[in-house]
Amino acid sequence: MTRVEPRRPGGFAELLPGEQIAFNAMLSTIRDTYEKYGYAPLDTPDLERTEVLLAKGGGETEQQLYSFTREGSKTNLTLRYDLTVPLARYVAEHETELTFPFRRYHIGKVHRAERQQKGRFREFYQCDIDVIGSDSPLIDAELPAVINEIFDAFNFGEFTIRLNNRMILTGFFEGLGLRDVSAEVLRVVDKIDKLSSEVFVSELSSVGLSDAQISRVRDFIAISGSNADILQRLKTIDIPSEQYHQGIEKLSAVVAALAAMGVPESRVRVDLRIARGLDYYTGTVYETTLNDYPEVGSVCSGGRYDNLAGYYTKTELPGVGISIGMSRLFSKLREIPGLISIDRQSPAEVIVVPISTDQQSYAIELAAMLRKAGVPTVLFADDVPMKKKLRFADKMGFAYVAIVGDDEMQSGTVSLKSMETGDSETFTKDDFIVRLQK
Repeated sequence: MTRVEPRRPGGFAELLPGEQIAFNAMLSTIRDTYEKYGYAPLDTPDLERTEVLLAKGGGETEQQLYSFTREGSKTNLTLRYDLTVPLARYVAEHETELTFPFRRYHIGKVHRAERQQKGRFREFYQCDIDVIGSDSPLIDAELPAVINEIFDAFNFGEFTIRLNNRMILTGFFEGLGLRDVSAEVLRVVDKIDKLSSEVFVSELSSVGLSDAQISRVRDFIAISGSNADILQRLKTIDIPSEQYHQGIEKLSAVVAALAAMGVPESRVRVDLRIARGLDYYTGTVYETTLNDYPEVGSVCSGGRYDNLAGYYTKTELPGVGISIGMSRLFSKLREIPGLISIDRQSPAEVIVVPISTDQQSYAIELAAMLRKAGVPTVLFADDVPMKKKLRFADKMGFAYVAIVGDDEMQSGTVSLKSMETGDSETFTKDDFIVRLQK
C-alpha cells in the first residue's frame, strides 16, 4: 500500500473536538439571537453560476474565485465568495414567492483564493443577517442592536460599534469637486488605519486630489467628540450637496433609534473614517471592534446597499446587512490565553461507567434513560481498569461520572461522582435522572 501524507490544503482550517464545541456554542448564540429578532434561516448552494457571481464585474474579486467546469457541461460554476451576492440572486429568483420586507439569516462557509496568511482563511464561516425591501433607518439601527446583544452574550469585554453613512462621505467629496473620483477616495479613506500619514497623502494625491483637497478630507474624517457633537458639527459645515445633508439626517435617525432600542451609548460611535471599500454600499455602514483586543481588528461589518439585486431583476429592492466573520474571530480570540474555554471534548455532560462487563446491561439501561430524559450521555464500553476509565472521563471534560457496580445494580441505584469536586452521592434511578436533568 502506498501511503499518502495526511495534509489538508493550505488556508483551510480544522478544529479539534474541544475547539469545535466552543465554536459551535458561539454559532448557537448567534443563531438564537438572529431568530429572536425574527430573521428566517436561509441556505443557498455553495456553488453558483459564475456569470451570476460576476454580474457586477470581475476585477480583484475574479482573482479570488474557485471556479469549475464539469466535464461534458458548458456551465461554469464557482464557489461563493460571500453570502450577500447569493442572497441577491435568491431574492431575484424567488421575488414573487417572498414577502417583503424579507428578513433572513445565513450561517455558512464561503471561499476565497486569497494569499495565505495567519488568521485569514480560504474557507471560512460567515454569519449574515439582511433585510431586503425596506429603506427605514429603524432597520439600519436594528442590525447593530442585534450585534450588541450577541457580543454582550459572548462576554469578551466591551466593544464599539462604529457607524457612518456613505452619503455623507460621497456628498462631502462631491462638494469638493471630487464626484468623478469619490469611489477611489472612499477606498483610500477605508484603509486609513492601515496607512501611515505619508502613504495616505500619497494615495490621495495619486487619485488626483490637490493639497487643499487632501487637507479638507483629512480634517473632515478627523472630526471627533460625542455622537451628538459630531452630528451637530456636520450640520454646520457648508457643503452644497443634498446627498450630504440627507446622509446626516439618516445617520442621526439611526443613532436615535439605537438609543431607543437600549443599546448603550458607550458602545456606539459615529466615525467618519468608516467607509467600507466595497462599492455596493450606498448608505449606513458599520464596523465592530473589541475594546480590549484591538489587534483582532473588525469582528463584524456591513452596511446598506440600495440596489444590489439590480443585476438580476428590474424591481428595486433596497437592502441592508451585517456579517460576523466567525472563523477569523474565533481564530484570533483563541490565541488570547483564557478567553475561550476549551475544557470539554464532548457535548455530553455525563458518562456512565460500569465497573466490569457484568454491569453492562444495567449501564446500557441507565444511559438510555438519561438520553430519553434529554441528558446528553456517553456509555463507556471498553473493559479496562477503573483508573483508566476515570482518566478518560477527566480528559474528556465530563461533569459527572455515573458509576455502577454489583451493589448499585442489585439495589437499583447509581453512584454519581462530580469531576469538579470529587464528591460522590448515591441516588435511586429516578432521583438520578432528576438530578442530572437539573
